[in-house]
Amino acid sequence: MTVRLNDARILMYSHDSFGLGHLRRCRTIAHALVEDYRGLNVLIISGATIAGAFDYRARVDFVKIPSVIKLRNGEYTSLDQHIDLQETLKMRRSIIYHTAESFQPDIFIVDKEPMGLRGEVEETLTYLKSRGTKLVIGLRDVMDAPQLLEAEWKRNDVLNKIERFYDHVWVYGPPDFHDPLSGLEVPPGVREKTEFVGFLQRSKTRGDNPNRHEEDYILVTTGGGGDGSELIDDVIRAYKFDRSLTQKALVVLGPYMPTEQRQKFAANVADIPQMEIIDFDNRMEDLVAGAQGVVSMGGYNTVCEILSFDKPALVVPRIVPREEQLIRASRASELGLFDMLSPEEAENPELMAKALKALLKRPPPSANGRNMKLDGLENISRRVAEWLQPDDTPNVISATA
Repeated sequence: MTVRLNDARILMYSHDSFGLGHLRRCRTIAHALVEDYRGLNVLIISGATIAGAFDYRARVDFVKIPSVIKLRNGEYTSLDQHIDLQETLKMRRSIIYHTAESFQPDIFIVDKEPMGLRGEVEETLTYLKSRGTKLVIGLRDVMDAPQLLEAEWKRNDVLNKIERFYDHVWVYGPPDFHDPLSGLEVPPGVREKTEFVGFLQRSKTRGDNPNRHEEDYILVTTGGGGDGSELIDDVIRAYKFDRSLTQKALVVLGPYMPTEQRQKFAANVADIPQMEIIDFDNRMEDLVAGAQGVVSMGGYNTVCEILSFDKPALVVPRIVPREEQLIRASRASELGLFDMLSPEEAENPELMAKALKALLKRPPPSANGRNMKLDGLENISRRVAEWLQPDDTPNVISATA
């Protein structure tokens, strides 16, 4: 039931240096919360270059900060190469702080990066903590390989800062799937604050003509597309190698795929009538829901969509600069939720063709019956209600009242 809260405000931070995962996760949570609570307003701070390409529900808005992109070697650079990185980071810190100062949120939810990109939210955390804002860090089900994450976080004393600043640590996955902090020396205070809320369930959008593709198809998606060219290459080579692959493949390149790669792929599929390539769709949920199967790299949001719509899936994970997708795909494959090929295996067109054919015969994830907890949005909504409803307030008013 939708209930009314009086002028409650949630601020979310999504650093968005590579891909769309952080913004899409924040947007999913924000939309669920405004659906549940009238009178609640959510503002998302995002560095995504295409933040404005998505639809936002009433009472959800975003503030765009200057974009910083992450290179394949893990380093950062300003999207506008005429502006020094340090100047860009200085502008971002200032906008984040003054947005929080003006918006005065009741809750501040930070996605994945506890101190923000290069520590850019620490000043804001200090300010909001001083005024009693509830501070939450939301972590993916998988962050990275423990040795890589530990090295990164030790340099910046991140775990101790989580203990000092944050009131709650949310893990966006079930506890029996994966612990993102496993292998780290986690302070007891951080463990006490940690709650595994569950995967974030997705649903079809409310737009007109929600599925524009009427034929049966396999969906091939690389998320943002900045690092997805190898997967697209692998699928195209498989279709060229095995002409008995007649199933339609709908390939979504992603908005961050370089122009020269887009042009190359368009030329490469000219003689493959069953392959259709599109650049971007801001309603990926609908494309997943309409697919017979999904081929992806195993990013968090796509996996949530695969599980939410119960689609057979083949995952070829990225292994650099982070091992997050490899860990997630390996665990899901171990549990029988979907199939996985290593990047080396996927480069073999014969193996890839066999995997694509097997995908059409594969049972959906629900056939396994385990680790399908998709109650993250419900659990988050319940926590928010506990925090935003004072104990001495009468029962909340139904939106239909």
